[in-house]
Formats: sequence, C-alpha cells, structure tokens
Amino acid sequence: MARPLEYTPPTPTDAERVQSGVEGNADALLDALKLLQALHEHGVLRTTTDVVRGGSGLVTETLRALESEASTRALRNAAELVRGLGTLDPREVSQLGQALAGGVREGARRAARGDGVGLGELLGLLRDRDVQLALGALFGLLQGFGRALRDARGETERADAQHPPGEARR
Repeated sequence: MARPLEYTPPTPTDAERVQSGVEGNADALLDALKLLQALHEHGVLRTTTDVVRGGSGLVTETLRALESEASTRALRNAAELVRGLGTLDPREVSQLGQALAGGVREGARRAARGDGVGLGELLGLLRDRDVQLALGALFGLLQGFGRALRDARGETERADAQHPPGEARR
C-alpha cells in the first residue's frame, strides 16, 4: 500500500513577506511615508532620534530649539508668570479657587436647566447677598488690576472720576 506524500510548503523569505505586506497595506504605508516625511521636514524625526539615543545630540537639539526668538520669549514669559505667582498669598488663591469652582458648578447647573435671566430677576439678584459678595470681589479685582497697571505706567495721580465727592485731589 502507498503512503501519502508529505508536503511542507517552503517558508516565505523576508522579501516575500514584505512584498505581501506592501500589497495588502499600500494606503497605510503611503500615509505613514507622508507622516515620516513631515516629521523629517520639521526636525521632529531628528529630535526624536536624539532623544532615543541620548547623549550630546539631545543637548544640541535642545539648545537649538531654545535659541529661537519664540522660545526665548516663552521662557521670559514663564519666568515673569512664576515671579508674579510667587507674590500671591496661597490662602487667598485657595479661597478664590474654591469660589471659582463653586461659581462654575452653579453656572453649569443653570446652563443645563436652560435658565436665562430677565430684567426683573436681575434686579432681584442684585439684592442677593451671594451676588453682592461676588460683585464686590470682582470690582475689587478690577480695582487692583487697574491700580497695578497705573503703577506699571508710572501714573501716580487719580483721574477726576476716581475722586469721591468732596475729596480733594492729591
């Protein structure tokens, strides 16, 4: 009696496997090549390679990125922001942060309900203690903001409208 033939197909070569993958994924490969080209043109590919490799290439890329005018301006702005934030009292910032969160929650609730404010309700809200307190805080913020702007410009005198009735100008 005859024995069955055993046939094992040959293992595809690497080139055959690549060719098969290219044929089945041509659109994706073309998109990937476009992305790769864009990354190369903008220097992102080189920077990513340097990050992966580490060493002096990373330092060079970092310095090259930081020497642009926009980077210098961003670093100066960040330093000024940190300096300004350093002058704020953390308790005051915490208090205002909690008030802001409460205001956002209430605003979101009113928006979800579709509540509007008519003229009559607006006048009624002006008598509400919470609204009065919030308006006082907002006007205080505006006064402090304006005073700091005047100080930055070197203005020391108040405008006529800033003098309460009966107070002499300085």
